[in-house]
Amino acid sequence: MMVGMAGEQTRTTTPPPTRTSAAGESPRTAPRAWDWGTRLLVVGIVLAALNLRPAITSLGALLEEVRAGLGMSGSVAGLLTSVPPLCFAVFGVMAPRLARRFGPGAVVCAGMVAITAGLLLRPYAGGTAGFLAASALALMGIAVSNVLMPVIVKRHFPDRVGTMTGLYSMALALGTSAAAAITVPMTEALGGSWQTGLALWAGLAAAAVLPWLPLARDRGTPPGGARAEGERQGRGPRPAPRAHARVPQPSAAPLRITRSRTAWALAVFFGLQATAAYITMGWMPQIFRDAGVPASTAGLLLAVTMAMGVPLAFVIPRVATRLPRQGPIVLALGGCGLVGYAGLYLAPAGGAWVWALLLGIANCAFPLALTMVGMRARTGAGVAQLSAFAQSTGYLISIPGPLLVGVLYQHSGGWGLPLALMAALMVPQTVVGVLAGRDRTVEEEATR
Repeated sequence: MMVGMAGEQTRTTTPPPTRTSAAGESPRTAPRAWDWGTRLLVVGIVLAALNLRPAITSLGALLEEVRAGLGMSGSVAGLLTSVPPLCFAVFGVMAPRLARRFGPGAVVCAGMVAITAGLLLRPYAGGTAGFLAASALALMGIAVSNVLMPVIVKRHFPDRVGTMTGLYSMALALGTSAAAAITVPMTEALGGSWQTGLALWAGLAAAAVLPWLPLARDRGTPPGGARAEGERQGRGPRPAPRAHARVPQPSAAPLRITRSRTAWALAVFFGLQATAAYITMGWMPQIFRDAGVPASTAGLLLAVTMAMGVPLAFVIPRVATRLPRQGPIVLALGGCGLVGYAGLYLAPAGGAWVWALLLGIANCAFPLALTMVGMRARTGAGVAQLSAFAQSTGYLISIPGPLLVGVLYQHSGGWGLPLALMAALMVPQTVVGVLAGRDRTVEEEATR
């Protein structure tokens, strides 16, 4: 996503005068169409990002009620919290292929429809199996959108990648924290039924479908119809000749991505930060509730953790792109995570707000990982391939974590062992994050 942002700005504002970039476009050619299409796309991106986590954090806030209502054991609940990364890994790897066939706009539109249907059906599907199946439908829509959002931003906003990535990440964090904060109060206000509290989020997903309906006809064309121009802009700091590289680049001569050590480091970093994030979203309210914190307060604490991503998701990508190496940011986030887990063990209720803040900072490894996806690839096609590899492999790595936490919690009768596991995983996350943050690209490593 962020392949040398300053360099992109320089290159995208100085093309030949035949068809200039958005910043320098002739006032008589496409400003009206470009403005309308850009605004619609921005609205679509923001609404889509708002819907990429409520399916998970709304469930975390009501996990105890869902467990009681469906008769789940702790181990089964752990399996439920492992479903998101499993779906992201399985369905995310399909996203680039679907986008090439149908266009990224159509795939994201279908993803929003799947989220709407899944969230509406899962509270009333009947039984644990039906709940899991409907959840998987919603998570399938989230998975393809997860992978394609960085590609859409790179393609349509090559000269504003930092700003759009920050906006997208902020909206994602806002949707995550809002679902955690208001699901329990809304459920109580509407009669206390957990089914109603979960189903309400289908309304937000349905709203996200609307701006993507006209964009679904877009086969990758930037707003205003300037396909060639948008693809030239999205190619990165060293584009091939414009007349010949724009069509075959995404599919011709794909990188041997598995030869790149940086790609593997980034995939493992992505997987370990996802492990921490899904353990936090799925289990942190339960940790606080077991410590005597009321359910509504536990939901607010999770909301605070998720809300830290709103400002930091905008700041971290901008800081990261100005550093040749992102290791110092990785170390800072890892330190916050270790202190937060130690606090949850020693004084979960007494310092609850402090631990929530620290873990919220640690969870901002996610926007950093997205940023490094763009920085570690030189071309638009490389970003798409690295994004699919890092996210799919990373989510596969993250699957056992939430499940193992549920098993340890059930069989140990407390949170000591689960918290020790979370803290232990933070160490390799920091190590591979430093390796992924080195100043190199996967193209250089994959072709050696």
